[in-house]
Amino acid sequence: MTSLRITIDPVACDAYGYCAELLPEAIVLDEWGYPMVNGQPLPAELAAAAKRAARDCPTRAITLREKKAGPRPARVSVAPRADLRRSGR
Repeated sequence: MTSLRITIDPVACDAYGYCAELLPEAIVLDEWGYPMVNGQPLPAELAAAAKRAARDCPTRAITLREKKAGPRPARVSVAPRADLRRSGR
């Protein structure tokens, strides 16, 4: 299973607001008209609207990333380093 996430490049964005019109479920505009996203994965039913918002962005400031969902990697615990002064090295 994959999850789709949307990111916005704040430097490239010129605050046209088309993205918020096309994808109001995931993009809101701040008080100056710049888009904000929460970084959460998008529901599958919003994938087509998200792709359209990215495609129609006049400055190409929207990026969609697919991440395969899978088991989280196991945490690896590392033993503390030996005190080298005691070992004579």
